[in-house]
Amino acid sequence: MEVTLRQLRAFTALARTGGFTRAAESLHITQSALSGLIKELESQLGVRLVDRNTRRIQLSEVGREFHSVATRILRDLDGALENIDNLKRLRRGIVRIAAPQLMASTLIPEVIASFRREHPDIQVHLLDCAVENAITQAVRGEVDISIGPHREGLTELSADPLFDLPFMAVFPPGHPLESLKRIHWTDLVRYPLIALQGQFTDRLALDLYRMADIPAIHPSHEVAFMSTALSMVSAGLGVTAGLPYARTLVDLYGLRMRPLLDPVIRRQFFIYSRLHASPPPATQAFVRHLHEHVGERDWGTPG
Repeated sequence: MEVTLRQLRAFTALARTGGFTRAAESLHITQSALSGLIKELESQLGVRLVDRNTRRIQLSEVGREFHSVATRILRDLDGALENIDNLKRLRRGIVRIAAPQLMASTLIPEVIASFRREHPDIQVHLLDCAVENAITQAVRGEVDISIGPHREGLTELSADPLFDLPFMAVFPPGHPLESLKRIHWTDLVRYPLIALQGQFTDRLALDLYRMADIPAIHPSHEVAFMSTALSMVSAGLGVTAGLPYARTLVDLYGLRMRPLLDPVIRRQFFIYSRLHASPPPATQAFVRHLHEHVGERDWGTPG
């Protein structure tokens, strides 16, 4: 038994209008084509759905029962198709993002605000967390995309490069570093260093040793979030190193940010999503917007 959508639409139009002529007109087909669809449907079901006479038609008892089922099927289908069309046209949808706490308080709100101006019907949910936790959210499928630095062994995720930025020195105004024309890493590590816990400091120390044979760094404080480090720098407790996307928060604290040289150490960040999973249209649109926003930024380069 193969009942088609055309047959169901023909039957419900006939029941709605009460006549072959008006039903055919509503579907923009000929009356003979409509009659043929009704006959095909009755043949498929093996029952008479419509009682015909010279004046009008009426549904049989089986037809009345079948009409309620057919109407519900078409209503659900039309609703699903409308939802899909709305998703495609970005008239609805949800984007779930996980981002490191610093990025979630600087770059990402700017992107969300400009994206919502273009697509006011799309909801964007932002989860701010530690760097490693942000990537884990994508592995677990709890968000559509995560943003984070390069990490080895992420076989379950696809990695879309977002930006590649150099480390910058961050210090309070009036600090001795401010008088230097060029700030080297050896200049920075002479002062109490406030750094992030975990892989951030470990990888930084390894890069410094490999690229410039700078001895192991020993932070005076290790904190979970860069916003805490900036607050401590603002309080005069030391200096730190961060990436240029933090500039809005650096400026908010009234701090100075300058390129770090010899060596220039860079960090590449990626947009992570689950491998082989098709992102919904709203997520695709947000990722495009994020790339455009980052591409328009002038964060500067050490020199």
